[in-house]
Amino acid sequence: MKIEIGHGGGGKMSAELLSGIILPALNNDTLRQLGDAATVGGLAFTTDSYVVRPLFFPGGDIGKLAVCGTVNDLAVSGAKPKYLSLALIIEEGFEQSELKKILNSVATAARAAGVEIVTGDTKVVGRGQADGMYINTAGIGELIKGVEISAKKICAGMKIIISGTLGDHSATILARRHGLELPEGIKSDCAPLNKMIAEMLRAEPGIAMMRDVTRGGLASVLNELAQASGLGILIEEEKIPVRREVRAFCDILGFDPLELANEGKIVAIVPERSAEKILTVLRGNIYGAEAALIGEVVEKPKGKVGLRTPIGAIRIVDMPAGELVPRIC
Repeated sequence: MKIEIGHGGGGKMSAELLSGIILPALNNDTLRQLGDAATVGGLAFTTDSYVVRPLFFPGGDIGKLAVCGTVNDLAVSGAKPKYLSLALIIEEGFEQSELKKILNSVATAARAAGVEIVTGDTKVVGRGQADGMYINTAGIGELIKGVEISAKKICAGMKIIISGTLGDHSATILARRHGLELPEGIKSDCAPLNKMIAEMLRAEPGIAMMRDVTRGGLASVLNELAQASGLGILIEEEKIPVRREVRAFCDILGFDPLELANEGKIVAIVPERSAEKILTVLRGNIYGAEAALIGEVVEKPKGKVGLRTPIGAIRIVDMPAGELVPRIC
């Protein structure tokens, strides 16, 4: 068998690649946790690579995306992001003016997140070998005392909160890539969420679990959490925030907003007693203004995600098989 584009999509094919090849080769207790960041010695440590196409899009570019994605992985792991590395793989012939724009975006996003770029690397490859540029980042953050983010803390009755509308990033990338038009208000949701997440944790240190809703979308994240906790998840279709324009875009092209990647949204599983408090905190932040309570953790069916439709029926939400929109981040 050969590697396919879907193996990088965050769905079933990615899970099979991890369980069948990567984990057996590199097996250790920390890696088996498969979190957004590893937690070791009071620190959170993460790494990610960015191969988005096109490099520039409404709401951001590959530089902003790289910083925000790495910062968010640290923050949802219960850490205060501190330091990032930046490795650039640049294609021969790439315009220096565009490189400057991307690096300016990196610097602006790092300042907004309150992190420093402290090390890095630059490589140049031949024409046609890198679609202009790829970026790899790694990040280190200090774990916040008194906070433990873990699927092991998820209990039946806990509430599920999403920080805002789904699908904006994927719809934006796809439209720009193929010369389609979206309303001016629709753009990538790419944003550093660490300060918003810190506000959430100050309000409720007992948040059980958080994840950023990137590749594979909400469907993948919730399936992973259901399987990791050994419990079920039930969400309400009418409560899931999706912009009308994005929903129409998905209907025309046959996409499910639950499976689309986002770059500025998180899902949080929180104690029932503090759900309204956390919603208030989120809605007071520019990046959480459209936050919604979309469901809860249930006892059964274990390891499954159900979606209650407007007519009261419940359908199973599966993890996407591969990647709906390749090269999205």
